[in-house]
Amino acid sequence: MSPASPLPPVPAHASAVSVVGIGADGWAGLPEPARTVLLDAEVLIGGERQLGLLPAECSGRRVPWPSPLRPAVRGLLAEHTGGATAVLASGDPMFYGIGRALTEELGAGALHVLPHPSSVSYACARLGWPVEDTETVTLVGRPAARLAAALHDGRRLLVLSADAATPAAVASLLREHGYGPSRMRVLEQLGGTAEDCLDGTAGTWEHPPGDPLNVVAVDCARTPEALRLGAVPGLPDEAYEHDGQLTKRHVRAATLGVLAPAPGELLWDVGGGSGSVAAEWMRTHPSCRAVTVERDPVRAGRITRNADRLGVPGLRVVTGRAPDALAGLPVPDAVFVGGGLTAPGLLDACWDALPPGGRLVANTVTLESEALLTEWYGRHGGDLVRLAVAHAVPVGGFTGWRQAMPVTQWSVQKPVPGPDPGPAPRLRPDPAARPAPDPSYASGDDR
Repeated sequence: MSPASPLPPVPAHASAVSVVGIGADGWAGLPEPARTVLLDAEVLIGGERQLGLLPAECSGRRVPWPSPLRPAVRGLLAEHTGGATAVLASGDPMFYGIGRALTEELGAGALHVLPHPSSVSYACARLGWPVEDTETVTLVGRPAARLAAALHDGRRLLVLSADAATPAAVASLLREHGYGPSRMRVLEQLGGTAEDCLDGTAGTWEHPPGDPLNVVAVDCARTPEALRLGAVPGLPDEAYEHDGQLTKRHVRAATLGVLAPAPGELLWDVGGGSGSVAAEWMRTHPSCRAVTVERDPVRAGRITRNADRLGVPGLRVVTGRAPDALAGLPVPDAVFVGGGLTAPGLLDACWDALPPGGRLVANTVTLESEALLTEWYGRHGGDLVRLAVAHAVPVGGFTGWRQAMPVTQWSVQKPVPGPDPGPAPRLRPDPAARPAPDPSYASGDDR
């Protein structure tokens, strides 16, 4: 929202705004309270298709939504004050509908919402799928790549289509990710007289584009050779395109564990490399957001491709050198520094950007950066740990361990202002307070 072009104020008669859900069955499917609202409305706002479902008896002035819709919401409502206004929505206005935008602009108290069964409710009723066990992914105004994050063998998905071309795009994405055997059903005009269902599999989908009002039902089935991607951090390294600049699987899982993503939170991933930490942060919940900062344009492009492949196309990639590239970024809930620790002022900029209670995690394999993290640990506390991973490899005709470079990790939470807690706890144990050695370990055996 630009200060140079402020939106008009919320209309004084905002309480007169009713939001009415309508389905493919049109006027015939509306209950009496919804019909009464629409008959009494002086202004009717909605999409061309929705307005076309109303009978002539609805005599209010009909105003179609412009495109793009969201920036026009408040201004359009401000133009039509002084009388009863009804906004039409497809199905349930509060389920991926206009109800969210209206609530954010006007406040929940300014609206009277009359929902209709959503397309998801109709689809689950037709398929016999429990709604609570069915994941929904919307591709309305969103890239198809985001569907990839929801693909798990045996899961049932409902995809809200943007138009008639969406089913073919879904089939193509499923094939690319090794889910060609998945059964697909395209449910068109749900609840209307023209309701229809197209059936097939993603691998052999040949149906031409049909009705633009459709929902795609997917029974996920993965091919045996497809890479299995779990629902928790620590995806296989093979899931990423990289040039060696990759936080490896076991360290990545430990890193995400201390970063502790929660729904709606924002991560800064500084020194993105391949973008693995940011991508897996976003995969933990659809509302998680991330910005990755990478100075190398080639790697920045690679991060974008990895994000699309893993179903998080919303990952924002900033190409530039930190700390300068951090200026102007939204306030993070957590910061991960995976590279460039010794850049002058980098840790200071990350620390200053964090709000109270924010988390910072930094990994390094070099002695120089380790010395820096030790210094910051001495100043701010937190946890300083060393992560070491070894892999079994052939040694001639036998098997031995190959040690990866150990990773030093510092994690800390920025203090929250409050009452004086008294003396700060010791960062290191007092030698005088250490217990006497256990004699059972005196032999030096590795136990």
